[in-house]
Amino acid sequence: MTHPPKSSAAPPPAGSAGAAGLPGIPAQPGPPGFPPAVAPGVPPARRTAFAEGAERLRAAATTEPGRLRIIGAVLALLVVAFGAVTAWQTSARSAAADDVLRRSQPLSYGAAGIYRSLADANTAASSGFLAGGQENAPSRERYEKDIRSAAAGLVTAAANAEPGSASEETIAGLNRLLPEYKGLIERARMYNRQGYPVGGAYLRYANEKMQKEMLPAAEDLYTTQNRRLDADYADATPYPWAAIGLGLLALAALGWAQHRTYRRTHRVLNHGLVAASAATAVALLWLVVGHMVARSGLDGSYEHGIRSLNVLHDARIASLKARGNENLSLVARGAETVTVDGTTYDAYYRDFDQDIAVLGKGLTEAARLADDQGGTAPVKAAEDDMAVWKQRHAAARAEDENGNYQQALDKVIGAKDATAECFDGVDRSLARAIAHERAEFQRAAGDGRDAMTGLPAGAAVLAVLGAAGAVAGIGRRLSEYR
Repeated sequence: MTHPPKSSAAPPPAGSAGAAGLPGIPAQPGPPGFPPAVAPGVPPARRTAFAEGAERLRAAATTEPGRLRIIGAVLALLVVAFGAVTAWQTSARSAAADDVLRRSQPLSYGAAGIYRSLADANTAASSGFLAGGQENAPSRERYEKDIRSAAAGLVTAAANAEPGSASEETIAGLNRLLPEYKGLIERARMYNRQGYPVGGAYLRYANEKMQKEMLPAAEDLYTTQNRRLDADYADATPYPWAAIGLGLLALAALGWAQHRTYRRTHRVLNHGLVAASAATAVALLWLVVGHMVARSGLDGSYEHGIRSLNVLHDARIASLKARGNENLSLVARGAETVTVDGTTYDAYYRDFDQDIAVLGKGLTEAARLADDQGGTAPVKAAEDDMAVWKQRHAAARAEDENGNYQQALDKVIGAKDATAECFDGVDRSLARAIAHERAEFQRAAGDGRDAMTGLPAGAAVLAVLGAAGAVAGIGRRLSEYR
């Protein structure tokens, strides 16, 4: 028997070419589910934390307890996100509604008051001048009161103006012009008491400063405050679509989770998920209804308050301008003229005609916007006084144009049947209408703001309760696997 030769050398490894004539055997992959073999001396590739987390999540999703944990986390996150966004959006809208009521509208009203006080001071000054060397006490007192009101209004406006804004510059300009105007009026009075005609020139110069510099600046301030008011309305009234959308999504997810639980367990109710759904539904309903009520109140305060106030303020300013031009036409005695289409007119009489036309249109619009007897009655009284004013003014102008200056003066500032009575009647009626419309605004805007009271905090609390209910409901299912 022949035996193979013995050798102490180890056989060459499989797949190597160390043995002549033996083919190399390639490395074989391991069984499925096992990581591939790593060549000796080669370190394994490092995996990122995100990759490891994703693999664990996939592994957890393959079991029912893992899926339940994911569902519970998503439900809690959706409900908490809904509560957070609801609290954020409603808080911003509630703050804007409060600004409408407590900040921007009072500032707009104050700016209109500055304009009215300046225009009325100018009218009172011209009325006192027409009275002769010794103006009457009521005229002087009215002038001083208007100047104090304008100065106080400028102080309030300056305190609320943003640093470096156009409003701050406008207020600074008015604070500079007001003493200059007062100085011109005092000079006009001084020369008038001494019987010098130059007093009329000073009065006309003061009126020019008022009409061309001060009143346009006050109008710019009023316009700026109105824009601020409109911006606050724009911030307070939009629907919180992000919060509503998240609320609907959270409710849909909670409904799906309950349906899934029913299909797998045949249990009709899961107390935790039902509580979470109820809390979310209450928060969503509160959000939608509360905002609808708030929006309705704010829209009503604008339609039946702000619009009427703007028209009434413009009408009152037009009446003040008309009265001032009526007085100055007698002060100037034809010294100021204007030529239009080849025809020469007295400048102040022509301005009076334009102002009285603006007043008439404003009263017509104010009557249309008034929605109750409290708003309609004073406007109707102002229209009646305006009609008489136009008749008496026509008679006074006819006397003036015929050279009967004293008769014309009596018909303008006289003790009986003068246009001054009509102007005072218009002014009082417009003041009553403005007070009524402002009260209507405050009531409607207050209702709108109050409709969102407690909504931000309430939504946050309900969201926390809803998230806790969702977690508890899923936890009840998880306990069945332990």
